[in-house]
This record gives sequence, C-alpha cells and structure tokens, in this order.
Amino acid sequence: MDPTAYLSRLAYTGRLVPDRQTLADLQLAHLTAVPFENLDIHWRRPIQLALPDLYAKIVRQRRGGFCYELNGLFAWLLASLGFNVSLLSARVYGDNGPGPEFDHLTLLVQLEEPWLADVGFGDCFLRPLPLRIREEQTQANGRYRLLADGADMTLWRQQPDQEWTPQYRFSTRPRQLSDFAAMCHYHQTSPHSSFTRRRVCSRVTPDGRITLTDSQLIITHAGTRQESEVAGEAAFAALLWQQFGIHAPEQPEQSS
Repeated sequence: MDPTAYLSRLAYTGRLVPDRQTLADLQLAHLTAVPFENLDIHWRRPIQLALPDLYAKIVRQRRGGFCYELNGLFAWLLASLGFNVSLLSARVYGDNGPGPEFDHLTLLVQLEEPWLADVGFGDCFLRPLPLRIREEQTQANGRYRLLADGADMTLWRQQPDQEWTPQYRFSTRPRQLSDFAAMCHYHQTSPHSSFTRRRVCSRVTPDGRITLTDSQLIITHAGTRQESEVAGEAAFAALLWQQFGIHAPEQPEQSS
C-alpha cells in the first residue's frame, strides 16, 4: 500500500506535517473525493475489513465505502503520515436512542489536544472537532458540540432552522479494526440495517453535497436543495458514473 497513491486519490497536494491544519485539509479532501456509499452490499460483494482489500477498493478501484472501510483506511493513511490515531467505537442515534457498540467507527487523533476525525458518517462535520465539552463549533453545514454522557461523549448537530439532534455516542477507548467485523457483517446482511434497505452514494462538493439514492438525486448548492427523480436502473447507473465515476455492474453478483 502506497500513501502517495492514496493522496493522489484524494487529489491532495498540500502539506504533510502531522498537525491540525494538515488533518483538517486531509479530512475535507477525503470527503470531497471519496464517496460514502453502500453499493457493494446491494451488488452482493462481501466487505472484508482487511487493509489491503480496503486499499484496493478505495484507492486502486476509485470507489467509496461506509464507515468501517473509509475510517479504517483513513486511519492507516494518517498513521503512515506520522499522526497518532486511534479507532473508536460509536453508537449511532436512531428513534430509540443510541445503537449497539461498534455501530460506527470514528477516529481520535492526538495532537496538542485530542481531535475527533470522521470521513465515514455521510453528512456530518467537514473538519475535525477538538474534544472540548459543550463548546459550539460552527462549520459550513451546521453547528456541532460534544456533551459528556457518563464516561462517554455524544456528538450533537444543529442544522439551519432546526433543533439540536444527537448524532452518535462514543468513548475514547482505542479499538482494533477486527473489533468491528461482527457489526460490519450485520450491516451487510440484516434486514434491520439501514444499509440493506436502499442504495446510497454521497460526497461533499465545494459548495454543498450531492447524494444519489434508488429514487432520487439530491444536490445541495449554497444552502439550496434540489431533488430530481431517478427513473429506473439505467438512469441510476448513468448518474452513478456521471457524478461519482463508479460503474454499476450489468447484473448483481451472486453471493457464495
């Protein structure tokens, strides 16, 4: 695995000093270049949490992935550049509160103070957040804050004209990538997982976000949201290539 090829995948030509500015620039570059997507689940391609496999998919094949893939490989890149990075388990909030342990993989980067980094949660903070309890941090896509939750922390977000909502709850205990294997399998196979219910492919743009689902193309531009219908598989495949550079297979592969 070659960090230089990974940086090229991100179209990143900036500084490589392991500090907070480089971390912020790398996260934004990643969110812009590499989509959050769950396509392999619907194409019946098993996702394995081995770094060489993740590298082949994201860097060589120019694909995206979901949290275990994106943050798992991003952690490897950061470490190879000299950052002190740990994998953290997070529990994503739903209608019934936080989900199970290992529901989401996020990252802790230790600099002059600890920072939360994440390139695998879809529409979330664009630049890393310092772990400062109760401090409101404003970014282009909303305001964020971290609140103590017992021994854990909860990430909250407020979008324009909306109430504060919890995103995910996490502890700062370091984990291994293999610790997430069981939940990675669950999210690929369970009918209760949001990832098995519909396809999604989404990435940040210079002034917003573009998201493709089974039925809609959603483009947010300078705070304005535009939605258009996706009429069938041919239209989905065409938009997937035009907007994300990903080829859809003619037929889903059969699982073994």
